[in-house]
Amino acid sequence: QVHLVESGGGLVQPGGSLSLSCAATGDSLENYPMGWIRQAPGKEREGVSCFSGSDDKKYYADSVRGRFTISRDVAKNTVNLQMNDLRPEDTGVYYCAVGLPLLGCRAAMTMVSQQKGGSWGQGTQVTVAS
Repeated sequence: QVHLVESGGGLVQPGGSLSLSCAATGDSLENYPMGWIRQAPGKEREGVSCFSGSDDKKYYADSVRGRFTISRDVAKNTVNLQMNDLRPEDTGVYYCAVGLPLLGCRAAMTMVSQQKGGSWGQGTQVTVAS
């Protein structure tokens, strides 16, 4: 059983930055894909960025690549998301997510987004507006 708690959301102007943090309690997540998904108003949840559990490969959605940076501390069971150059289309609820083991993180985040496997936190609101 894993419990995920996100923090760090808020309101920021376009071009600004925010840093999200996620603390996981429960079992060790060393070999689990872990990352972030988001849900924009009126849209389905989508994967944003993640680490594969087995080799720490990173994935970024095309829409955030070059602007967002994911980092992870395996010993502390934490994962962070540094978001720079934020745009209004980045607005939404951001969820920390842990996927099923043995999956690549992109596939794992897709399953979490569709609520077909894995775990997610309560979410934190990110609003980008002038």
